[in-house]
Amino acid sequence: MDKRRNLYFYYPKEDELEKRLQPLFNLAKDNGFNIVENSADANIIISVGGDGAFLQAVRKTGFRQDCLYTGIAKSNEAGLYCDFNLDNYDEMVNSMLHEEMEVRRFPVIDVLVNNQAHFLCLNEASIRSTLIKTIVMDVFIDDQHFETFRGDGLIVATPTGSTGYNKSTHGAVVDPKTPCFQVTELASLNNNRYRTLGSSFILDKTRKLTLKVIQDGNDYPIIGFDNEAYSVRNVKDLTVTLSDKIVKTVKLKNNSYWDRVKRTFL
Repeated sequence: MDKRRNLYFYYPKEDELEKRLQPLFNLAKDNGFNIVENSADANIIISVGGDGAFLQAVRKTGFRQDCLYTGIAKSNEAGLYCDFNLDNYDEMVNSMLHEEMEVRRFPVIDVLVNNQAHFLCLNEASIRSTLIKTIVMDVFIDDQHFETFRGDGLIVATPTGSTGYNKSTHGAVVDPKTPCFQVTELASLNNNRYRTLGSSFILDKTRKLTLKVIQDGNDYPIIGFDNEAYSVRNVKDLTVTLSDKIVKTVKLKNNSYWDRVKRTFL
């Protein structure tokens, strides 16, 4: 890790947290690491605060392709993106010095809204009704009509995002080594008049998913990109593909994705 000596820490500027981080800063400096104030100068970006903070760190620093990301949980809690714990920060510095880590590459989805604005997501994109009525969308796969969805909304999740919102709505947990994305329904309406697949489905990395909102008065849905919500006027369509970008993170060699899943859920 000799060439990766510039560290940027992403965390809320709170006095108590600053005090807890100071010993880590000192230890890192004592071992030849530089702590930089601008994320653009970093080789490694470190989030502090759990999986939510990790998602924000990646988003706020622009899904950088030329650096590594890693996460530190503030307390002794399971995290799918966080290999380290602030109470045992010395383990992180020791691992970085002795190269006891591996680089893993997480798929990212690209969401195009109204054929104008692009958004990247490491976890998931979701579109939900903001009114007390269903939202209706025509679902296309590779420009071919698949179904007309009527319900509360849809989630499009990456493999790592499959353990989040997607799992809570009974979607499948997907190995992040599988480049794909998953579509999961939110309270679909299925009867003699309306019919959807009624289960999650997984699309290959080469597929294109298009969701066209039927303009029936429910034209202001909430669109979620990871853990941020956007209210976009007159949403007409979303096009989702697997991005050619990835998020490179560092992990302990003995801490696989499925180890994390087991600790978190079993």
